[in-house]
Amino acid sequence: MIQLANYFKSQIKAFSFGINDFFDILIVAVLLYYVYKFIKERRAAKLAIGVIFILLVKILTDIFSLNALGFIINNFFKIGLLAIGVLFQPELRSVLEKAGGTSLKGLKNFTDKFSEINEKTVNEVCDAVCEMAKNKTGALIVFENQTGLNDIISSGTVVNADVSSFLLRNIFFENTPLHDGAVVIREGRIYAAGCYLPLTDNPSVAKELGTRHRAAIGMSEISDALVLVVSEETGTISVAYKGNIERKYDYARLKAYLSEVLLPSNDETPKKRFNKFAKTFEKSEKNRTKKKKKEDSPKDEIGFDLFDGESEE
Repeated sequence: MIQLANYFKSQIKAFSFGINDFFDILIVAVLLYYVYKFIKERRAAKLAIGVIFILLVKILTDIFSLNALGFIINNFFKIGLLAIGVLFQPELRSVLEKAGGTSLKGLKNFTDKFSEINEKTVNEVCDAVCEMAKNKTGALIVFENQTGLNDIISSGTVVNADVSSFLLRNIFFENTPLHDGAVVIREGRIYAAGCYLPLTDNPSVAKELGTRHRAAIGMSEISDALVLVVSEETGTISVAYKGNIERKYDYARLKAYLSEVLLPSNDETPKKRFNKFAKTFEKSEKNRTKKKKKEDSPKDEIGFDLFDGESEE
């Protein structure tokens, strides 16, 4: 026992822990946290479980000297990085698009672009959206945040005009040249119109969901933009953010949401205001999902909670 105690004492004395080790562990921990956060509730989660399983098999082959299985696993890991890149291609592309779209200035002053929007802008947007909903005029309005949307803007026509209810309604009026695309609002101005948005490829979204709503979800998946949608079939107003879509807004509720996330307040910074909105939005989405799960309807199992009955081409 004395010899064992002396051995442990010698090991403890030999152990050194410096400031560089602390930062090393901290960085790895943060990295692992964001990897976990990224793959959580994504298709990548199942793939990650498969990769972890293969790692466990690799450890077992080394412990029990399973030569044949070890040979297969070792050869698998030689092309492992390439295989992971192929398997996780959609998720990796999403991360790189978000990272590449955030400027260094944006890292310092998060959500500064939203601070350019004033109450008049919110009122004009709400008036236009609700009027279009009343007339069942389809619309897509994107509020650019810190993720740059220059590639989206380049697909449309630059307008660079003050936000006006009449202008928005005129842009989306049926059969006008720009009515099929999306409007991008940058720093409180209608910067571009007729823009094409990427469609979501999320398999949990109902296939019957209209193209306009799929585009809104797709835009919110690859950026931090806030997207408003007006259904051409039902006149329903929806908000897409972070890959989720919240529906059935009326004027009062829409104005309250936009005011909360877009307008500055005396006691909140833009960052705190946007984070508060994000938490409220996600909480509302979770509550709606829980409510749907309690209902004994087969449509809940295939994602029909996002379906508003329209099929837009």
